[in-house]
Amino acid sequence: MIKDKINIVVCDDHRLFRKGMSALLSDFELVGEIYEAGNGVELLQLLEQLDELPELVLLDINMPEMDGVEATKKLKELYPEIRILILSMEDDSQLVSLLVNEGIDGYLLKNADPDELELAIKMIMKNDFYFSSSLAGFILQAVKTKNTTAKTIEKLNLTEREVQIIQLTCEELTAAEIGDKLSISARTVEGYKRKFLKKTGTKNMAGLVIFAIKNGLYHL
Repeated sequence: MIKDKINIVVCDDHRLFRKGMSALLSDFELVGEIYEAGNGVELLQLLEQLDELPELVLLDINMPEMDGVEATKKLKELYPEIRILILSMEDDSQLVSLLVNEGIDGYLLKNADPDELELAIKMIMKNDFYFSSSLAGFILQAVKTKNTTAKTIEKLNLTEREVQIIQLTCEELTAAEIGDKLSISARTVEGYKRKFLKKTGTKNMAGLVIFAIKNGLYHL
């Protein structure tokens, strides 16, 4: 469920970009407090000082002292409940795949429209993941491994119902929406999702979506 207002940290080493992003975010109805950090070190120092942790961090990749990759690792270690949306000009498929494996919840290119940024924030808070449509090809390229697909899926022994839930999750339906569609409770759907994360060894819903694409359970 999306809170009425969510608190966000903008972490980027370019001051003008941070200020512009903060001004943009302040126009979004769902955004409450907005904080800023110039790199991963400043981000961790800020989080230590806050009385209430933010729900989301907008994180750049290329920063001095501690970059976005290392900051992601630290955030997931120290504050796993904070969601991470990468904002970057980098569209390298291997980098996206690496960051997904580290536990990011979304990835958006900096040249995206403001409307897509607002959508990405809403989707991450609602469904726990968001990837820009412009990155779909890069993600698919990064995760194609046809030689191991059959073996991986066979080991999981997924039922038809489990495959349905994974596919509907990839289509950005919430647990309640999936439950309505399959005539089961949202709690049951959440139970399936937790089991999927354990079975697949993925860290969050973003990782599960990538796993589904990689193993032919869902097609972009």
